[in-house]
Amino acid sequence: MAVGLRDIIRFEEQFYILASSSRVDDRTRVLKHNETFAVFDRFGDIAPVGLGELGLYHEGTRFVSRMGFTFARERPLLLSSSMHEDNTVLAVDLTNPDLTEGEHITVRRGTIHISREQLVCDGTFQERVRIGNYGLERADVTLVLHLDSDFADLFEVRGFRRARRGERLETEFRKDGVVLGYRGLDGVERRTVVRVTPRPTSVDEDGLTFELSVPARSEVNYFVTIECRVGEARPEPLDFDGAYEHLNETLHAAESQDCAIRTSNEPFDKWIERSFSDLHLMMTETPWGPYPYAGIPWFNTPFGRDGIFTALETLWVNPEVARGVLRFLAATQATAVDDAKDAQPGKILHESRMGEVPALGEVPFGRYYGSADATPLFVILAGAYYDRTGDRELIEDLWPHLEAALRWTETYGDPDQDGFVEYWRMTPRGLAQQGWKDSWDSVFHADGTLAEGPIALCEVQGYTYAARRGAARLARMLGREGRAEDLTRRADALRESFEEAFWQDDLRTYALALDGKNRPCRVVTSNAGHCLFTGIAAPRRAARVMRTLLAPTSFSGWGIRTVAAMEARYNPMSYHNGSVWPHDNAVIAQGFARYGFRRAANRVLDGLFDASRYLEQNRMPELFCGFTRRPDEGPTLYPVACSPQSWAAAAPFLLLRASLGLYISAANRRVIVHRPALPAAIDELVIRDLRVADELIDLVFVRHPENVGVHVPRRTGKIELRLTQ
Repeated sequence: MAVGLRDIIRFEEQFYILASSSRVDDRTRVLKHNETFAVFDRFGDIAPVGLGELGLYHEGTRFVSRMGFTFARERPLLLSSSMHEDNTVLAVDLTNPDLTEGEHITVRRGTIHISREQLVCDGTFQERVRIGNYGLERADVTLVLHLDSDFADLFEVRGFRRARRGERLETEFRKDGVVLGYRGLDGVERRTVVRVTPRPTSVDEDGLTFELSVPARSEVNYFVTIECRVGEARPEPLDFDGAYEHLNETLHAAESQDCAIRTSNEPFDKWIERSFSDLHLMMTETPWGPYPYAGIPWFNTPFGRDGIFTALETLWVNPEVARGVLRFLAATQATAVDDAKDAQPGKILHESRMGEVPALGEVPFGRYYGSADATPLFVILAGAYYDRTGDRELIEDLWPHLEAALRWTETYGDPDQDGFVEYWRMTPRGLAQQGWKDSWDSVFHADGTLAEGPIALCEVQGYTYAARRGAARLARMLGREGRAEDLTRRADALRESFEEAFWQDDLRTYALALDGKNRPCRVVTSNAGHCLFTGIAAPRRAARVMRTLLAPTSFSGWGIRTVAAMEARYNPMSYHNGSVWPHDNAVIAQGFARYGFRRAANRVLDGLFDASRYLEQNRMPELFCGFTRRPDEGPTLYPVACSPQSWAAAAPFLLLRASLGLYISAANRRVIVHRPALPAAIDELVIRDLRVADELIDLVFVRHPENVGVHVPRRTGKIELRLTQ
């Protein structure tokens, strides 16, 4: 049973999904491993309901669009549904409703217990089903497993209408399962191979049927394997126990690279633990190392900007993420002009997609470069990574890629040579807005009129400034003094022209952008906070920006809104024009800390921590609505936010760094703590196994009446702790 496609409408040449209904239940469950992920309802089922995003997906295609057990025609009753804390297994407990024949009850409600344990591992779904009879006599029941696939590309699930589709192959019924197939217009055959052990009683178009006769006080077990096969057959997949062991071995290896964080506040610890778990869930192994895929369900794929920000947020916790991101983005850096992909030499990837629709070029996102900020952010990450690790060898390998990125900011990124990096899509099919707020309506003037390009965003100038400053440090480290001086001059010139063109004295902040006629977009937005993060903002103006962002029109009580409440296009329910994004707030908080506003940074941290206590699993979603905080109520959820989402999951770590004033210089074997503070909810915070080069250090932060003290209970080697005021 295929899920129907949603209508789409077009705004300013941008695709917009017209949702006819919201999610039937916002408490979905998510499993992921590398290129495979699944979204279930709380029953562990997949059904074509709400926005229709439920399904088992692999490499950008939905391989299962319907799945669920019934007692003949009756759906089981839900007892409980929970994810393992490490996100590896979904555990669901179900029971039977009253089962009848005519007017006679054959099995009373609550007699049969169904335990479902589900996981995904490298292109396969595994489920262990335990069916127990807690009655006093034998129970004869009929269970049916219903399955189907629409083989929809993820873009179709999101609402993209195609002129035509491929061919559904004839279903193959086997004694132990079923094979569903589809031959795409790209010539690739995709198959959903379902096997059950022990065999079901029968397999036909109605489903896989199990005629069970379960003795009293006993149980029977079944194992369901669903293989997502693309092209040729794969090696035999692992069974449930083998897959579970593999997932745990992989997870433990990844966790061994993290430092450990514990505090005096248990809810805060749960928030941190959830963030670690979600990051490990979203991490995907690539030939170049681990890469944090952006978010589920819509963005389970590499995004340049998202990966870079996630790496920056987690850099102090685990620099291996940054290493993987840098190597991946260097390997996929554009080397030629390709207008269809918004690509030019040196430009860093916006996103990469697998699946039939991108492969055919029906959307431009197979490998797409329509991002004005990922390229300077790539350089920023390289500089920060070296500071954190002292890994000169990688920087030497990356230097040609860094130079190519820097040249892009000086040439293709600045086509009119006015000194500002700007964007303008090369074809109508590309993204109209190419900053992190890439909604079609995210850049506008005070009267609500959309800005016409080319557009120079304020934060992109900040990223470019910081990229040049960071690259200058790397150039000096590599003995390239002439290039270092050139980059420093360019950075200083950009900072001077930025202040003149972007500062809006009456608004007490920087303009959102300059439009194609160099007119400032005089709108109060969170973008200005990124100018603090990068250091481009003049120190004499930083406090005014901070106060503007923490004013009631911008600060909702949970966090800083993307757009202030008095602006023409403010809408607290919009994607980019009034909502609250955790990663955005973390970046701003670090900007506050950079200019010495530690209390302001903690106010942002406190707001997001308070929000986490109302969110299921304490999970930071991609965003939530920007309504003003109300007493005894949690934040208002955004209906189609990705959850989990990498840069949201990483936000607490950058927020903590901003609060603690923590800086690491691995080349000097030094940990610097500058004017540390603690969040309001915490009196003590312990960091264990903080890796500095090849050595380890533990730090303990303790609140005192007048300040926060720091001491070192353990260290290996000669790591220096330096406290500064």
